[in-house]
Amino acid sequence: MQAPARPADEDIRIDTLQSLKILDTPAEERFDRLTRIAANLFSVPIALVSLVDENRVWYKSTQGMKVSEMPRDTSFCAHAILSEDIFVVDDTALDDRFADNPIVTADPAVRFYAGAPLRAADGSTLGTLCLMDQQAHKFSDDDMSLLQDLAHMAERELAASEIATMDELTMLSNRRGFEALSSHALELSRRFQKPAALLYFNLDETNGTNEEFGRSESERALKAFAQLLKLTFRESDVLGRLGGKEFAVLMTNISNSALENALERLHATVEKFNKDAKRGYGIDFSYGKVGFDASGHADVGDLMAQADALMFKQKSSKGN
Repeated sequence: MQAPARPADEDIRIDTLQSLKILDTPAEERFDRLTRIAANLFSVPIALVSLVDENRVWYKSTQGMKVSEMPRDTSFCAHAILSEDIFVVDDTALDDRFADNPIVTADPAVRFYAGAPLRAADGSTLGTLCLMDQQAHKFSDDDMSLLQDLAHMAERELAASEIATMDELTMLSNRRGFEALSSHALELSRRFQKPAALLYFNLDETNGTNEEFGRSESERALKAFAQLLKLTFRESDVLGRLGGKEFAVLMTNISNSALENALERLHATVEKFNKDAKRGYGIDFSYGKVGFDASGHADVGDLMAQADALMFKQKSSKGN
């Protein structure tokens, strides 16, 4: 096994990493969403946001792997931060540097690795956005480009680590976070010609809930609906509470039939919740759905505006 070398700017790099005050912090949706999107787009079981500390590699986000850190000397990511470009090992079994590495010969039995370096504003390489699989892969130029785009998204999240992007009540992305993640996801969909769709929701009953049962019960209804969205939609979908009673979901790499199935599941899940809740009221919602048209939608704002108009039309037809 070949242990990774130390970068020439190691002292500066470690100072920059520690100044972010992100090591050993709890999981955050803005990073977890990126690793879920990466795992989904590349069809790999493991995607990670790694940060290379002095003697360990710590994972800010893990998709498909339970450990939160590993020794630096056995980590592929510690090799990847030495590279100017994406570091790829198509087949570890054929690579003398890694064939006898313990994460190759034992769990998680890595056969394929691709890691895009994550750089801070001062140029220091802090870690990687990486993919792993138990099967060997050939990584194409398009794959390299897509992974690099996702890595740039992770870099922006690291740079904006002190900017609030989460809704504290529901723990979904807030409007800022939703628009940022959705903008990145739509750009990738446009570039790689992947289908996408946006759903815009508005709860119909929370005003009455607030008046009859009090503010705390209204907030419970909002939190309940957020949880139902999490239960219904895929982990790779972007979910957000835009404010008040408004929610949105962006689905990428989605067929029309899968979109309709998701809506049917949501209706069934809400109906079951209403039967089981026994709180004297039920959750109901109006929605608008819009498929992404790369030639007709300039950005996520266009998509949201169109879906919002369709939602309002449905809501009006109900007499709300």
